[in-house]
Amino acid sequence: MGKRLIQQRRGRGTNTYRTPGHRYVGPIHHAASNGIVTDIVHCPAHSAPLMEIACTSGETALTAAPEGIKIGDSLQIVGAVEIREGNVLPLKSIPEGTFIHNIELRPGDGGKLVRTSGCFARIVSKTDATVCVKLPSRKEKTLGGDCRAAIGIIAGSGRLDKPFLKAGTRALKMRARNKLYPRVCGVSMNAVDHPFGGSSSHIKGRPTQSPRSAPPGRKVGKIAPRRTGRKR
Repeated sequence: MGKRLIQQRRGRGTNTYRTPGHRYVGPIHHAASNGIVTDIVHCPAHSAPLMEIACTSGETALTAAPEGIKIGDSLQIVGAVEIREGNVLPLKSIPEGTFIHNIELRPGDGGKLVRTSGCFARIVSKTDATVCVKLPSRKEKTLGGDCRAAIGIIAGSGRLDKPFLKAGTRALKMRARNKLYPRVCGVSMNAVDHPFGGSSSHIKGRPTQSPRSAPPGRKVGKIAPRRTGRKR
């Protein structure tokens, strides 16, 4: 019978690993109609600052704030939309080389890609039906021309420039999203927490290769590797 690893205990759904959604402002997505930016808010669930949009239809939308946006700016979503920070257009209507964020994978899903602070994507090329987008990972993804995206770079680009300096500061950040911290290697754990743990040392005591048919608690390290060792 396999062990229940620390990494697997999140699936139990207990309060220790449950996301504190009651502290979150709400999900972000593209607004349904034109509107005005009424507020810039902070949400523990997102690394980027968010902006509240009062739409002309009467509803309030929440989306990621781009660089250069401020309270009182008007955003265009439908109709004749200008290429300006915060406006939302279909990919087929955006010129090549434009910085975009919060890109839809399917038309109408509200945006799924490039939503982290300081990130942006770029239109590389277009055809009659598809658009090629270069993501922050430098990979190029082909999407439908009707998928929408917001113009500009997401705000908060200097977030990673400031070091944590203390483990306690990092722990508070991880607790805001209920992430497991600190994360240590398997040989530093107890024997009940990981197959590599125990023996009060950093010697694994068993091979790092595990067979494909191993039980879930034992399938750690290299999973059925084709080869191991240094390439000669």
